[in-house]
Amino acid sequence: MHPSPTTPAPVRPGERTGSTPPPDAPRPDAPRRRAVDWRRWTPLGFLLPFGSLFLLTFVAPICYAVHQSLFKLHRSGLGLTPPSTVFAGFANYTEALADRAFTSAVVRVLLIGAVQVPLMLGLALLLALLLDGRRTPGKRFFRLAFFLPYAIPGVIGGLMWSFLYQPDVSPIARALSGLGLHVDFTSEGLLPWSVGNMLTWGWTGYNMIVIHSALKAIPGEYAEAAELDGCTGWRLAWHIKIPMVRPALVMSTVFSIIGMAQLYNEPVIMRAVAPNLAGDWTPIMAAQNEVAANNYQAAAARSVILALVIFVLSFGFMRFVNKRGAAL
Repeated sequence: MHPSPTTPAPVRPGERTGSTPPPDAPRPDAPRRRAVDWRRWTPLGFLLPFGSLFLLTFVAPICYAVHQSLFKLHRSGLGLTPPSTVFAGFANYTEALADRAFTSAVVRVLLIGAVQVPLMLGLALLLALLLDGRRTPGKRFFRLAFFLPYAIPGVIGGLMWSFLYQPDVSPIARALSGLGLHVDFTSEGLLPWSVGNMLTWGWTGYNMIVIHSALKAIPGEYAEAAELDGCTGWRLAWHIKIPMVRPALVMSTVFSIIGMAQLYNEPVIMRAVAPNLAGDWTPIMAAQNEVAANNYQAAAARSVILALVIFVLSFGFMRFVNKRGAAL
């Protein structure tokens, strides 16, 4: 007898034999790749060009100057071998601060700036307010005339003023001599103020344009409301216009402080007619003398000291302005 075949179990409706899943069964989701949100990186793409240039032209030179200032040239006694660079710590800074010519140059520039910067910005503010007046005639002509000295290259302006300062050929000196006043603009006592006058002549127009642009940005409704309350003329300028151009004045002051500390062109040009003007009359000139002597490490130390002075003055002025503004 043959064995009877095994009868398979009956299949219920909806069941599948074996391990094959039904065709309509949900399948597990395959792992998906996470999409990159490029919108998060878009601002960085716009900042990359500026950041690269900022690091390359600002941060890197400062770091290199600080690094150079910590070293010093070492020369042998006989001078038969080339000089070598050795680590010196803060020796260059100590020598710079002990150098009376360098410290005198820093103090001299600070004294000139303490007088020249307020006078220049006050004159620029006055001219900007006059140009902003409704009844001022010839606004375009005067705006161009006041701005023209800034458009003239500084070297040409310095040569012009050095000619006007010479006692033998200066029409200003001759006019004062006719009044019985014998003035030598290149003397040691008047030389700082002669240089300050050159700076005021060259930069007042630039600051006037900055302040005048800020005045033009003031909505006209403020002036109209003030005039309805009887605030006109100089009262309108003092109570409405000047407080609203305060950011422009602060920016111009900071830029003027930085520019004053970097004074170089005008004194160098004046040396041709001013025998009392030394080669280290300003801090930049003192650092340039070290560069001419191939002492780059000492020049770097003087540059770092000057940068710290500029930072302290600018930061201190900003803190003072912010505290005063918060008090008001």
